[in-house]
Amino acid sequence: MGLFDKIRNEFIDIIEWQDNTTDTIVWHFPRYQNEIKMGAKLTVRESQVAVFMNEGKIADVYQPGMYTLETQNMPIMSTLRGWKFGFNSPFKADIYFVSTRQFLDQKWGTKNPITLDDERFGMIELRAFGSFAFRVTDAGKFLKEVSGTEANYTTEEIGGQLKSLIVTKFTNAVGSGNIPVEKFAANLEDLSKLGQDKLNTDFADYGLSIMRFLVENVSMPEELKKEIFEYSRLNKLDMNKLAQFKAAKSIEIAAENQGGTAGMGMGMGMGLGMGNMMTNVMGANMMGGQQAPVQQQAPMNTPPPMPQAIQFFVAVNGQQAGPFNEQQLVQMAQSGQLTRETLAWKNGMAGWLAAGQVPELSGLFGNVPPPMPPM
Repeated sequence: MGLFDKIRNEFIDIIEWQDNTTDTIVWHFPRYQNEIKMGAKLTVRESQVAVFMNEGKIADVYQPGMYTLETQNMPIMSTLRGWKFGFNSPFKADIYFVSTRQFLDQKWGTKNPITLDDERFGMIELRAFGSFAFRVTDAGKFLKEVSGTEANYTTEEIGGQLKSLIVTKFTNAVGSGNIPVEKFAANLEDLSKLGQDKLNTDFADYGLSIMRFLVENVSMPEELKKEIFEYSRLNKLDMNKLAQFKAAKSIEIAAENQGGTAGMGMGMGMGLGMGNMMTNVMGANMMGGQQAPVQQQAPMNTPPPMPQAIQFFVAVNGQQAGPFNEQQLVQMAQSGQLTRETLAWKNGMAGWLAAGQVPELSGLFGNVPPPMPPM
């Protein structure tokens, strides 16, 4: 080695980091025993910062740009150390380049199921996984809190620590959020935002920021899925339609057994209808308080016309249901859906009355007469 080469290697006059990796966060500039020459050129590229450390303390942090290392642009270093040969002498310092670009597509997931206490379903177990992106926002804090004095610090080294923190904070976010467990799959975007907000609060203590956090899937045991599906169906059930459905099923059963109680109920309803018709005829023949003579009619060879079917509306769970004919009402009385206290109404009535007070319906509840109306 010639004299010129020896002098050239004695001092460092160009300081830069040409990063050709995709996972390096911190890179220590290899100074070895060489000293940095005052007036050396420092190049900090976009998505980098350069941190100068003197005797284990952060001296200066340089943002992207090109610098000539002189006293005027190294004010902090000049106060930390007096130069042995004056401010223009070479100096020694540890230089760390820190990448501030986004580190994308970092995977996270729950190694073990996370346990949540749900108000409706009790203790449940969930698994989740997704991806996230982060960047260094405070290089000095990151060096002090995370990477330390490692010469080459990568995403693989910090990955385990970050993923553990993510799972913990995601569990807390899910537990304190307002998203029902049955709607997790349909609200992954909201879960992602909720998790990102919670994580950034803690990542700031490490000089980091979560730029993107995605929940790609939330899975749960099959038995819990079935329970959630059943709960969802029950929550959307229309009780009015359910009553009509049950009444229709009752009619099918009655049709299969024509000689059973349904036929008796129909006969009872027809008898009540005929009784009303006779009452109307007698009332029409009353004139001036005197009873009109009853004219005897010759026997007819053809049967009279069938009475018009009477249909009632009833109140089921506080909602109007119907209309129902006699067959349906008989089946509802037998199943307990129609009681004496059930409110009923038909066309022509002034208002709703308890079924036990409606003449056409009182016969469905046995031989006990309805209560007397008020005087």
